[in-house]
Amino acid sequence: MSNQQLVTFLQKNWEAAGFSTPSLIQSEVYEPITDGKNLVGVAPTGSGKTLAYLLPLLNKLKHKEANQLLILTSSQELAMQVVEVTRVWLKGSDLQVLPLIGGANIKRQQDGLKKKPEVIIGTPGRVMELMTSKKLKSHQFKTVVFDEVDQLIQGQNLQLIQRILKSVPQTVQRLYFSATADKVLSEIQQIDNDLVVVDVSKTDKSQGEVTHFYLEISERKKVDSLRRLLNLPAFWGLLFFNQLNDLGAAEQKLLFHKLPVASLASDQNKQLRKQAIDKLKKHQLVGLLTTDIASRGLDVEAMPFVVNVDFPKTEESYLHRAGRVGRMGNEGIVISFVTTQELAGAKKIAKKLGITLEEVYLYGGMLTTEKPEKTEIKNKKKKSKVKRRK
Repeated sequence: MSNQQLVTFLQKNWEAAGFSTPSLIQSEVYEPITDGKNLVGVAPTGSGKTLAYLLPLLNKLKHKEANQLLILTSSQELAMQVVEVTRVWLKGSDLQVLPLIGGANIKRQQDGLKKKPEVIIGTPGRVMELMTSKKLKSHQFKTVVFDEVDQLIQGQNLQLIQRILKSVPQTVQRLYFSATADKVLSEIQQIDNDLVVVDVSKTDKSQGEVTHFYLEISERKKVDSLRRLLNLPAFWGLLFFNQLNDLGAAEQKLLFHKLPVASLASDQNKQLRKQAIDKLKKHQLVGLLTTDIASRGLDVEAMPFVVNVDFPKTEESYLHRAGRVGRMGNEGIVISFVTTQELAGAKKIAKKLGITLEEVYLYGGMLTTEKPEKTEIKNKKKKSKVKRRK
C-alpha cells in the first residue's frame, strides 16, 4: 500500500497526518480488502488496525450511496473513537458517517439516517433495533467490519451478530479484526467459514517499549498506594479495576484527597463517559478509574502509565489493558498490584504472554526496582520515573 493508491482527499489527509509508511497490518490487508476478500485481521494493540480497514474501505466509497459500510464495535467508547478517526479521514470529501449507539437519542439517529450517510458505525443492539424497525436498510451494505470481534461473539452480542449477518446480503464483504482474534478463530469460522486470515502479531514491531512491573501489596493498602502513585509528578494514566464497587469506593477516597480523578464505568450515561475520556486526553486528570470497558480501542496519545489495581483475570484482559500504552512506537509502563496470594497466578499469566514481570517498590515518594533499606528511605528525594537497578 502507498498513499498514491488513495483518492485525493485521503492522500491529503495522509500527508497532513505526517505518515511516511503504513504499518505492517495496514500493508498486508490493503489489497485483499480492496479486492473484496473476506478476512480476519490479527495485529497487536496500537499497531493501526482501525486505519488498516478504514483506508481501503473509505477509498472505495461512492458519494450519495447510503449505508455502504457498516462498522460494528464492542462498546460505545470504541464506536465513538472509530467515528472520530473516520471523520478525520473523511475531511475534504462530501462523505458522511453516522454513529448508531445505545444510550443515544434514537429519534435523532433515525433523522440522521434520512440524510443517507455512506458510513454507519455502531453497537450491535442499536444497529439491530434500527434494522428490525426498517429504519436502517440492511440490504444496501457492501461491507461489514467487526471491530474487537472476540468481544462481539460473546454472550448476547453473538446472537445479535448472527442476526445482523442474516439481515445483510450474502454477497456482503465481511472483515473481522482484533489483537486476539486468533484465539477465537474457530468460533469466528463457525459463523463464517469463507475467510482469509492475516496474522502479523508475531512479526509486527510497531509497539514501543513497554515495561511490566508488579507491586506486592495487601488488599487494604491498594487505595493508599494508588494515592501515592497519583501524587508522583509525571504520573497520569488508566487505573483498572475488576469490580465496579471497588472502583466507586476508590474514586470517593481519592477525590476526598483532592486528586484530579474520574471514572469510566458501564453504569454511567454516554455524556459522563465522554467527558471523562476527554478530560484524560486533555491531561486534566491524573487518573481515570475504569474496568475492562476501557481496555479496547481507547487511544490516548503517548499515555505513560497503566495500573492494574486489580490483576486481570485472563491473558486477553492483561494484553488489552497493557495495550493502552506503547502505542505506535511510544514507551509505556504497566504496574500491577498483586497480593501475596495472587503473585503465582500473575506470573503464570505473564509467562504465557511472554512478558517478564519485575518487582517494583513504592517508597519515599518514588518508584524503584531496588528495595531500599529503611534507614535510606528518609533521604530519598521524590522522583516520578522508575529507577532501574544498575
